[in-house]
Amino acid sequence: MPQSITFNYSHITFSTKNRFPFIDKNIENELFSYITGICKNLEFTPIKVGGYKDHIHILCILSRKTTLMKFIEQVKSHSSLWIKKKGKEYENFYWQKGYGSFSVNPTEIDIVVQYIENQENHHKTKTFQEEYLAFLKKYKIEYDEKYLWD
Repeated sequence: MPQSITFNYSHITFSTKNRFPFIDKNIENELFSYITGICKNLEFTPIKVGGYKDHIHILCILSRKTTLMKFIEQVKSHSSLWIKKKGKEYENFYWQKGYGSFSVNPTEIDIVVQYIENQENHHKTKTFQEEYLAFLKKYKIEYDEKYLWD
């Protein structure tokens, strides 16, 4: 086969360092747009970028040219530098070291988009840690919790 074809949806999530609530109403929409631009520049097709005070969700189609690890590295480094320039209250901004990436069935894209759009309401009753642990459980991923939150 002379042509390489990939079409993989991924739901990526990661938090701010120590889950500090840096992502406030002053920067959230601009941050989500900025991350959408990074996705496009790296040939990851963004479907929905959103999040809440201490974390981000990215639903995208993975690039066939750039590894996921390189993509996350670029998103974190560029957006972190961008946020730090947004004002004194953001000077100490950092992302956590790790991330989660979960495959998404194409028939469930609308469900994930809705989930990302509903983050503010969702987090009235559940923390990011609870949300993340639910993802790990859903995907039957074994983990040691002492390594999740450093």
